[in-house]
Amino acid sequence: MANGEPRISEQRWSLKGQTALVTGGTRGIGHAIVEELAGFGARVHTCSRNQTELNDRLKEWKAKGFQVSGSVCDLLSRTQREELMKTVSSEFDAKLNILVNNAATTKMKRAENSTSEDYSFLMSTNLESSFHLSQLAYPLLKASANGNIVFISSVAGATALPGLSIYSATKGAINQLTKNLACEWAKDSIRVNTVAPWAVRTTVLKPGDNILLTA
Repeated sequence: MANGEPRISEQRWSLKGQTALVTGGTRGIGHAIVEELAGFGARVHTCSRNQTELNDRLKEWKAKGFQVSGSVCDLLSRTQREELMKTVSSEFDAKLNILVNNAATTKMKRAENSTSEDYSFLMSTNLESSFHLSQLAYPLLKASANGNIVFISSVAGATALPGLSIYSATKGAINQLTKNLACEWAKDSIRVNTVAPWAVRTTVLKPGDNILLTA
């Protein structure tokens, strides 16, 4: 006690004993989320398409004393998503406390110039993979009796921005998906929330692009 006031711990809360899966955790927002969760004591598994980048991050986290593991996964592949969840289930004894659907991408194009390939790519990466991973994680989250899903959306999901019609549609869909899953899975002690950042300096876009996106 100092001056009659109670001493406040530097770490007011802890995630020790909790488990988490963060997609796209080797860079940008996902990297920060992994470090935050691990810093509070959670055991974290993350994934990346790039084996070298993943190995480099795992070495860094080990040096910091974080409990982080990882595997290579292309989230566009349904089979690889299923393999990822099998790995997570095995590693965390078929229980998961936290799923962060972070991985996403974009292509800046005017609507009239967007192709069917652009549409399929963005919908599959940003929306379908997150929905499917949530489905796969459902029994693990339910088994933990304290499940949490966090979707990383964007202000683009609620505000019109130039050149981002398809990207914005995926994020608007994520916002609605969050509401539905929150209602459907509340009875299973699974909370579902969305975080919608504004402009964040990440590596989603190439140098020279005129807008910075969130994931």
